[in-house]
Amino acid sequence: MDGHHPAVEQYLETVLELEESGIVPLRARIVERLGVSAPAVSETVKRLEREGYLTLDADRVLHLTETGRAYATSMLRKHRLAEVLLVDVLKVPWPQVHEEACRLEHAISDNLERHLVELLGDPGTCPHGSPIPGSANAVETGPLTPLSAVATGSACVVRRIDEHLQTLIPSMQELERTRLLPGQKVTVGALEDGLLEVDVDGVAVQVARTVAAQVYVSV
Repeated sequence: MDGHHPAVEQYLETVLELEESGIVPLRARIVERLGVSAPAVSETVKRLEREGYLTLDADRVLHLTETGRAYATSMLRKHRLAEVLLVDVLKVPWPQVHEEACRLEHAISDNLERHLVELLGDPGTCPHGSPIPGSANAVETGPLTPLSAVATGSACVVRRIDEHLQTLIPSMQELERTRLLPGQKVTVGALEDGLLEVDVDGVAVQVARTVAAQVYVSV
């Protein structure tokens, strides 16, 4: 895809991210995730179809071709390596790294990627708990469940923050403040008035159900 604008590359990456979160990849979901108009998405999807990177089936579901999946996986790997660099080396605040990595990923060559892997120790996950494709240190967590779907009184471990939630800096700041971070053990309390109560190391915190739906845990 030499010569493609980073925004076009982002479409393929977004399809892969939707699959990863168990969300059916539709053009409407891309509109929501990227904040662009429906006509613009339709036009770009047609372009990517013509160029052999994805297909659109009879149910309007987007499917990455082998070429499209390889490219999207490469971009996602660079994005998540960039996030590790930003947090571990450059000490960029955790809620801000997704946006910065979105800019940085398009400038990372395959050669620079190899140097990043060596510098960072081939990390298995990004700072938001998402797996880094191709890492030799990938961690198997088993099935993940949205925090909002966990039964009251159940203990669980925060594993991953959804890509969409990462774009919402106030929500990310709230997760950081309440320590609902990857690796944190929590116990789920009651849901009331759209707020889910969660016990974090003996401290009761509240998180919006809409946010909890995008925080994935292992039970």
